[in-house]
Amino acid sequence: MNDSESRTSIFAKIETANAALKTRAPLPDYDVAITHSPGKLEGSDLWEIFCRNFKAVNGKPMSSVDELAGFLKSTHQLHGYCDPALFDAIGSPLAAAGLTVETTYDRSRYDDYQFGITRATGAIAESGTVILDDERTSHRLAALSPWVHVAVLQRAEIHRAISDAIAVFGASPNIIWCTGPSKTADVEGILIEGVHGPGEQIALLV
Repeated sequence: MNDSESRTSIFAKIETANAALKTRAPLPDYDVAITHSPGKLEGSDLWEIFCRNFKAVNGKPMSSVDELAGFLKSTHQLHGYCDPALFDAIGSPLAAAGLTVETTYDRSRYDDYQFGITRATGAIAESGTVILDDERTSHRLAALSPWVHVAVLQRAEIHRAISDAIAVFGASPNIIWCTGPSKTADVEGILIEGVHGPGEQIALLV
């Protein structure tokens, strides 16, 4: 086999390995009773539990557009994107507060967007995690490339435990769990946030 044939064979195998599965693999069998973190689930109000655990991973929970506008203005994040479906409720009040809000995300101008506001599919109280998927997120890059990402969620979309969220996975081929801002660490264990995604992760309850 010559070099050209070898390359063709290798890339064919890679393409086959990366092809979408025709059928989804079954979820692993595990005992739900031993997978919860009791200490992280103390309390009865899911939003309060989520907020506590979200703050523990440096996320910022918010419950009003005024609070969001104040944060964006105080940190000089004044130009961003908002899901068109959320513009009346969130984008318009932000624009009235003096921010520049676009409802079309231009990939060629990704550096122009300091914040991105998209819908979350849900959240997990136990871990302080925001769930995003392609079925609800208007533009994945708008959720991942700006320094500030605002995930908008409803109280009914908050799952108590990780196992509860797994049990209601939808048909989306791309599901992202965001547990606070993006993080990475070097070999010395120094944690750096905002390297591979947003440096500020906000969960806005509506």
